[in-house]
Amino acid sequence: MTDLTALTIAEARDQLKSKAFSASELTDAYLTAIDAANPAFNAYIAVTHDKARAMAAASDEKLARGEGGALEGIPLGVKDLFATEGVHTQACSHILDGFKPRYESTVTANLWADGAVMLGKLNMDEFAMGSSNETSYYGPVINPWRAKGSNADLVPGGSSGGSAAAVSARLCAGATATDTGGSIRQPAAFTGTVGIKPTYGRVSRWGTVAFASSLDQAGPIARDVRDAAIMLKSMASVDAKDTTSVDMAVPDYEAAIGRSVKGMKIGIPKEYRVEGMPEEIEALWQKGIAWLRDAGAEIVDISLPHTKYALPAYYIVAPAEASSNLARYDGVRYGLRVPGKDIADMYENTRAAGFGREVKRRIMIGTYVLSAGYYDAYYLQAQKVRTLIKRDFEQAFANGIDVILTPATPSAAFGVADQDMAADPVKMYLNDIFTVTVNMAGLPGIAVPAGLDARGLPLGLQLIGRPFDEETLFQTAGVIEQAAGRFTPEKWW
Repeated sequence: MTDLTALTIAEARDQLKSKAFSASELTDAYLTAIDAANPAFNAYIAVTHDKARAMAAASDEKLARGEGGALEGIPLGVKDLFATEGVHTQACSHILDGFKPRYESTVTANLWADGAVMLGKLNMDEFAMGSSNETSYYGPVINPWRAKGSNADLVPGGSSGGSAAAVSARLCAGATATDTGGSIRQPAAFTGTVGIKPTYGRVSRWGTVAFASSLDQAGPIARDVRDAAIMLKSMASVDAKDTTSVDMAVPDYEAAIGRSVKGMKIGIPKEYRVEGMPEEIEALWQKGIAWLRDAGAEIVDISLPHTKYALPAYYIVAPAEASSNLARYDGVRYGLRVPGKDIADMYENTRAAGFGREVKRRIMIGTYVLSAGYYDAYYLQAQKVRTLIKRDFEQAFANGIDVILTPATPSAAFGVADQDMAADPVKMYLNDIFTVTVNMAGLPGIAVPAGLDARGLPLGLQLIGRPFDEETLFQTAGVIEQAAGRFTPEKWW
């Protein structure tokens, strides 16, 4: 039998139906792989062996009856931001110590309803704040990729670093992730995987720990474009418990893959040619342009003039919303509690011990920009900039642009505990330079592996689409994937 963990979701789905192997065998193959390799990656912070085997056994019964959902028997990893009933859900923060919710997030409930199997909870940056998965209370995640001739550990990107590393190292068939400023697309680019941030409102946020409520959106990280399409179809839904979720039919995204892009207009924004951008990122972008042109698409130069304000505006809006959302963690009802002489002292002690350095930094920035005297100067101003960014995209789409093509990240993966990044938080924030505009405008964006850099590390391209037009993103991403080929890390673990 071939290595079951090498199969894509689409391949495993078809072979489960044809009884080539059972869901229990597939799940056991993944659990064995996790037990052997997770110490090298630190991708899982909780592995649910018993639950996974029970869910797989239930899938086998359904498959034997010729029933079964779209993901019947497919083993998935879950980012630690999604509430999973009775299972560790801590947003990788010390302040949520011991928290096991009594409810299931809408996203995971949708996946289990379609027959997926839960392997465990995946590591992430604390409260999804970070671009390298180094702010987790459980320690950094290690990227399965290594530079040619080097043993140095690299970051998998963040905040969904555990999701990206687990998919890349074949420790799950696919994984749930979330994206507030690039937290699906940047780790996907760093690990040679596919990640899509759907349109804001396409996927319910209910039962997902909040970072910045007007920006957060859940999506999948998968091995290829088809798998991402299969997963998003199951994850997306309208939800009465999330008033920002939109009541629109969820298309069959998988059916869009393989369609021609002939006659499609692809926008190339000049503002994404940022100062100091490495030559190999520019070369990769040109390669992507050539692939789409060869496939019959029309390439159009466009301008998104307010792009340069996106990063500073994002780092006002996101921390402001975080400071409001994270005020609920006070040591009273659940999670960590550090005693004090009175309740105010207990709040202070709990938060001082419970939140990590990056989370504290963002809470302080957010509280500052929302404070009297600064609200108008910062927060209100940032919201106006956000409106202008959104308008830039609207004008491009109104002029007939179907999809916008940009790089996904300004570089390949960098080293764990990189001194430059550690000394200068702004340098770390610049990793989101190509991705934050999409969150600010609420648009869908997908990162697709498109090549390797000079050191043999994966690089990704990003496609940005019209609101609720994820279908066109899958269609276009399929063309890039076809031209670029697939990328897997050389096994060292």
